[in-house]
Amino acid sequence: MIDGVKIKKLNVHADIPDTEEILSEPGFLMEVLRDDDELLKKFGQTTFTVAYQGTIKAFHYHEKQDDLWFIATGKAMVVLYDMREDSPTRGETQVILAGEGDYKLILIPIGVAHGYRVISKEPVLLFYHTTESYNSENPDEKRLAYDDPKINFDWQNKSLE
Repeated sequence: MIDGVKIKKLNVHADIPDTEEILSEPGFLMEVLRDDDELLKKFGQTTFTVAYQGTIKAFHYHEKQDDLWFIATGKAMVVLYDMREDSPTRGETQVILAGEGDYKLILIPIGVAHGYRVISKEPVLLFYHTTESYNSENPDEKRLAYDDPKINFDWQNKSLE
């Protein structure tokens, strides 16, 4: 596990409808992020994105902000690579499966490159919370190629799914 990465396993609770009608598919409820989780140093903004089966969105990292990812539907293979000079896990790669049926929050610290591949037929709906607001004139987003030779990650490795 990469130093500073935190994962909060989310608990799913049966949702109780307000009608007496018996539903074939009752909903569910979960608390995603709380102020007492001690995950965000401060709140910047929340962003929402949708990606479809086979899509790879990688890699980028930040110099000023932490990211906190929540995959609401679909399944994704999240890949992290520690680029921090002073980290005890520098150069390590971490793979995390997340999404429907395996809900969790993933805290990605400053300096950890990150990306994901959609591994489900259903689209991935990803919410991410950041400690800084997006600045279009000076974005805190440094890009690397998804196939960067330094990271050398095999996105098609089915044994990781």
